[in-house]
Amino acid sequence: MAWLTLYLLNVLWAVAGTSTQSSCSVPPEQQPWVNGLQVLMEKSVTKSDFTNPSILIAMNLAGAYNLEAQKLLTDRLMATDSADLTSGQLALTTMALNSSCRDPGNKVSILQNEMENWVPPSPGAEASAFYGPSLAILALCQKNSEATLPIAVRFAKTLMRESSPFNVDTGAVATLALTCMYNRIPVGSQENYRDLFGEALKVLVDNISLRIKDDGIIGNIYSTGLAMQALSVTPEQPIKKWDCQQTMDMILNKIKQGKFQNPMSIAQILPSLKGKTYLDVPQVNCGPDHEVPPTPADYPTPVPPSVSNITVIYTINNQLTEADQLFNETIEI
Repeated sequence: MAWLTLYLLNVLWAVAGTSTQSSCSVPPEQQPWVNGLQVLMEKSVTKSDFTNPSILIAMNLAGAYNLEAQKLLTDRLMATDSADLTSGQLALTTMALNSSCRDPGNKVSILQNEMENWVPPSPGAEASAFYGPSLAILALCQKNSEATLPIAVRFAKTLMRESSPFNVDTGAVATLALTCMYNRIPVGSQENYRDLFGEALKVLVDNISLRIKDDGIIGNIYSTGLAMQALSVTPEQPIKKWDCQQTMDMILNKIKQGKFQNPMSIAQILPSLKGKTYLDVPQVNCGPDHEVPPTPADYPTPVPPSVSNITVIYTINNQLTEADQLFNETIEI
């Protein structure tokens, strides 16, 4: 019966890991702002030839309004050539297709092979070098956590040795990836795997929480969406208490000011506004029912702040010793 006890413990950990650490939601009277944001994001699909899997993930987690845009994005992603994608893009494409209940085919095995041959960044490399691998582990965990376990263990150990300046976006995605692994440790695995992932998660969520500003923004307004996802599902309590509702209210204020006009920035904040995270991708309902799209009268239009001139100073500094000529040039625009 020991195996049954261990199985039940894993189920309980998984359930606990998907519950929010700090509960918050969009007030009903503010929901039209969120609806308008989603409509804006979905309209971008038919206006652009760029295929963005993050938009499809956000659409499916939120409940798509525009079924034509949903189908167009899904078909485009099904047709993408894996050879043209980075590991991060391939991971997002895999999750996007999973969220549409479509079989990603050999994309999973290609991603698995890439991560099995992953070469960790050199010490002192930019923290963003871990962004793509974090997405890859998250995508692989959702397909087969057992096969992903050795990759995730090596990743977690490498991450804890990393000394680069912390990056909120990367830290948030790494938190989601390792939380997925923490919740899905295969039955019969050694218990020290949970200890390892828990230790790595503690480091990550503490670093994220230390970037919470007095107004609730985490890092900056565009990194806040991923950070909200991470802090809402992590099994480790952050060192600095997080007021989720304060963050939610501040993001809603930024939406009213027109700060979220770019489809990618909307795609990263929308899941949190809908009470979802990337960990919910496997649970998306792909039934015939879909959200009723709001009419333009149902949602307000944000008013961007007045435009003013700014001066940007660009400096190009070439100090490469093997270069023919060293230079330092500055220009004001």
